[in-house]
Amino acid sequence: MKILDQILSQSAYSHEIDVPLAQVDIADWLFTLPEAEYLRCCVPDHIAAGTTTTDDGRRMSINVEMIGTGLVVQHYAAEEATPSYVRMNSISDVFTANGRTQVNVVWELIAEDAGDGRTRYTNRVTARPTDVFVAFLAEHGIAFADAAEARQLAGSDHNRRETPFFAESIARRAQAKAAAL
Repeated sequence: MKILDQILSQSAYSHEIDVPLAQVDIADWLFTLPEAEYLRCCVPDHIAAGTTTTDDGRRMSINVEMIGTGLVVQHYAAEEATPSYVRMNSISDVFTANGRTQVNVVWELIAEDAGDGRTRYTNRVTARPTDVFVAFLAEHGIAFADAAEARQLAGSDHNRRETPFFAESIARRAQAKAAAL
């Protein structure tokens, strides 16, 4: 298997919220998320966030965060954006002590009925190497397995910490919209 076909890291964490699935709209939450709320969702890792569009009009979420020791600038473009499922894809810039590289990150935000008027939110993040990343490893004499292990540890830790905050933020947005009706 070629390195580019391999997974660099992958994690998925879930958190249940006291909101019925019918009231949840992950796409609306993500593309209207105030930067201050994003920052609160993973202190001190989350640094900045904003929304824009691709040249072809797809919605984007731009996120800046620390994952482990790397400063990551994510350029997430929406591949699918519905109330219960959002799939974002980014060629993310990673700034490390050894310099700048890039990884491909797929971020999936999933809402499922958990029963009893509750919703289970799952935050799934999968990172794959890019050609730029493979060249970076070779240039610095870093084995893919070592890079993958470090990324897995840092990415999982970050995802584990931000997931419940994202879920509760989604719940607050849903409750506020329901109260306004």
